[in-house]
Amino acid sequence: MVERYSSNRMRFLLTALLLATSVHADEIDVAAAASLQDALRALAPVHEARTHDHIVFNFGASNALARQIRAGAPADVFFSADEATMDGVSTAWRQDVLSNRLKILGDLRTARRVALANPSAVPAGVYARQYLQRIGLWREVEPKVIPTDNVRAALAAFEGGNVDAAIVYATDAPKLRGVIVEGPSAPDIRYPAAVLRDARHPAAARRFVKFLRSAEAMAVFKKLGFLPPPPPTSSRSAGTTSTPPARSPR
Repeated sequence: MVERYSSNRMRFLLTALLLATSVHADEIDVAAAASLQDALRALAPVHEARTHDHIVFNFGASNALARQIRAGAPADVFFSADEATMDGVSTAWRQDVLSNRLKILGDLRTARRVALANPSAVPAGVYARQYLQRIGLWREVEPKVIPTDNVRAALAAFEGGNVDAAIVYATDAPKLRGVIVEGPSAPDIRYPAAVLRDARHPAAARRFVKFLRSAEAMAVFKKLGFLPPPPPTSSRSAGTTSTPPARSPR
């Protein structure tokens, strides 16, 4: 009788624990730049095991994700590849998480076709255009540019032999021969992550954004070639509350 009572009590406690876990678990919708795919897919299981939250990713070009968010697409967290695009959405809390560098694949001068993520809108392409303008090569390269939807598409075009050169993030092509852009002309690449103002699960979203800056997460980012964020340029990127966007992103 005592043994049966103990067994029933154990079942009750286990059921209560499972119910409590399911009640507090949230589904977090994360819109993230395409260049973050490998790192975030590696980190998601760690965060999910710890919090029991479930993370649903939507990867793409930051500018396209921002358009979706403004149009009402469900998203709790936005992890952008640049600050200008982040400024175009309404956020409740944001912080800089990472930095990156550009990498030139092939010879830009002799190439007939050069793949860039859309240099008018996609952060990787905008960074590349700004760099080429600073070093006086943009006018020479611009007629040869094949714009792509995102930086991974530019990499795929180069690897597939459809273009002769490309500019991507260093983290996208760690094993390919190329030139990493460094020095005073290099762009200031920042990846801010934010809890969106209309997040359905703001507490869970904030937990995830804080996790991205943890030592454990930063070790994974570093292994994949990302750099720590540079000093913030304003209070907006230093982990503070943000205001609604005052303008549309470029």
